[in-house]
Amino acid sequence: MKSGVRLKLLRRTLRERRALAQHVREIKVPRLQADGEAIEAKTLDVVASVVMACPNLEKLIGFYPVYGHEFDRLTYALSTRPNVREHVWIIGENPSITERSLKQLPPGLMDYEQAGSFLHYHDRWRSLSTLFLCSQNHGVLERDVFVQSLNRLPSLQHLCISNFDVDDFDDVTLQSLPPLQSLRLQDLEGVTFWGLSEFSRTRSAKGIRQLALVNLDITYLSAISNILLHLTSLQRFTLVQESSPEVAAGDLVFQPVIASQQLHYMHWDILVPGSANKNLASSIRAGGFPSLRTLRTPSDHDGQLQMLCRPRAQVVLPSDKYSKAYRASSEGSTSDTARTLFTARKLAQQRIEDAWNTVKFKVVIEEDGVLQEVFDIQGFIGTIGSRISYYLDSDVPGSDNALIDFPDLISGAKEVTPRDGCTGMWNASHHTGKKWWNHTERCRYHPVDLHRFF
Repeated sequence: MKSGVRLKLLRRTLRERRALAQHVREIKVPRLQADGEAIEAKTLDVVASVVMACPNLEKLIGFYPVYGHEFDRLTYALSTRPNVREHVWIIGENPSITERSLKQLPPGLMDYEQAGSFLHYHDRWRSLSTLFLCSQNHGVLERDVFVQSLNRLPSLQHLCISNFDVDDFDDVTLQSLPPLQSLRLQDLEGVTFWGLSEFSRTRSAKGIRQLALVNLDITYLSAISNILLHLTSLQRFTLVQESSPEVAAGDLVFQPVIASQQLHYMHWDILVPGSANKNLASSIRAGGFPSLRTLRTPSDHDGQLQMLCRPRAQVVLPSDKYSKAYRASSEGSTSDTARTLFTARKLAQQRIEDAWNTVKFKVVIEEDGVLQEVFDIQGFIGTIGSRISYYLDSDVPGSDNALIDFPDLISGAKEVTPRDGCTGMWNASHHTGKKWWNHTERCRYHPVDLHRFF
């Protein structure tokens, strides 16, 4: 069957049955190309025509083409749907912008038409609550366009910004964000520890409940302390980076170093060993996180944080023996400092089993001064009575990476290499044989909830 035929059949059905089209809220578009392949214009046009047939559409799922500041029918069609509740912008490279960047410095790389068109797309999205903005291959979205586009979305609550250059998104742009409930900042060179500290004091940050800081290379622990101190509504906090944030030289240190009275969930992943894990552990011991219930630390190098959580008998999963990381470990091609959940679970389990081989308590039974029996109680890792769970599962089932990332959202590898998808065999009994029932196989789609990013 030719590519896109089922979309055209769906379009015909929706156009003929407008009462049915009124009830369509979500559309899942099948993956029609492999990773790295550009989406053909005719494919975008077909999807756009399906979108236009659904006046109350809220979500377009699993289909995120790159927007290169050039007109395409799909982007326009989505901009006309007033009930859209979530959207993912993947900003790609534009030849004219690249050419201007060789002759001048920003701002001004986007011309009036490019900036105006991007802003105009947001005018009707009065109900949009979740927005992702990601730069790909040096895609440009200038500061003023950032601020103005966000201010046109009165219902915006969940925002993810990733991979933009320092000229597009920096500390000044950060201070201009509207009030939010969830925020993820990832791979942004222009965001510094100073900007994060100042942002935590703004009125817009007071209502944030979920905050993820990924690969921002925060230098000082004081920035994290200020964030947790001032964001009084924060319930989930994620910190991922390679270097360890340290206490600035000359700063007075009081326990707890960092603290949050209402935080329920923390993902803390510092790849390079430093004092950050030690400071977090001492802060938990000092009562800095009374509401913390779940702690995920893939880079708990010496088990300091595991020691503060509820003891567990087993951390490794039965499926670990089938993972790629397990095979790589067997071949000796991975190190114990690799940022993988397999490595984290293996080391955590090893610490548990080492503790089993040591005697932690001895129970001595005497009767009338005569020794009767002595029982050895083996050791364990953890704190009895702790309300914190030591959690080492992935955001994406089956993944060896703890944190969900953009490749998990936009990759279609599983859809273009199906194993258990529909082949049309249910209709194989038709007398005309394969000519009637055979069609392109599609695997089962596993939806990715955008809210997992926070």
